[in-house]
Amino acid sequence: MQYISHYESPLGNMLLAANDRGLTGAWFEGQKYYGCGLESEYEEKEIPVFEEAKKWLNVYFSGQEPHNQVPICFVGTDFQKTVWEILCTVPYGRTISYGEIASRIAAERGILHMSAQAVGGAVGHNKISVLVPCHRVIGTNGSLTGYAGGIEKKIKLLKLEGIDIRSCIIPEKGTAL
Repeated sequence: MQYISHYESPLGNMLLAANDRGLTGAWFEGQKYYGCGLESEYEEKEIPVFEEAKKWLNVYFSGQEPHNQVPICFVGTDFQKTVWEILCTVPYGRTISYGEIASRIAAERGILHMSAQAVGGAVGHNKISVLVPCHRVIGTNGSLTGYAGGIEKKIKLLKLEGIDIRSCIIPEKGTAL
C-alpha cells in the first residue's frame, strides 16, 4: 500500500509518498515529474516515515544539516538507484558534477566511460526531492542546470546550505531534464 502526506516548505508545498518500507517520493507542487511513480491507489495517512521526513525537512529548512535518518525506498531502474544512492553520499553544503558521478559509476563497474547525460537523466528523475539531494549536482563547467523543481529552487536550496554560487553559471531558462 502507498500512502501520501503533505508538507508546507518555505519553497512551496510538497507531496510526500511512502510505502511500508520507506519514503518513495517528495515533490514540490508544479515540478517536472510531479507525482511520478505514485500508485493509482493510495491512502492519505500520517505514518511514522512521514513524521521522520517532516522532522528532517524542518531541520533542513531552518538552515541546519539534518542528522535523523529517513527510511528511503527507491523505485526505479537499477541504474537510477545507483545514481540516487550516490546522491545520498554528497555531503551537505557540497556539490558534485554529473561527470564525477559518471566517472564513479564507470570505476565501480570496471568500464572506461559512463555517459554524464545518462547520469543527468537519472538525476532528473529523482522522485525524492531535497532528501535525496539532486540539487547538489552541477555541470562540470559549474552550470546550475537540470533541477526538476526549477532553477530558482535549486539556487535557494544551494544558498540555504551555504554553497557559494557566485562562480556558477546560471542559465537564462530552467533546464530541468
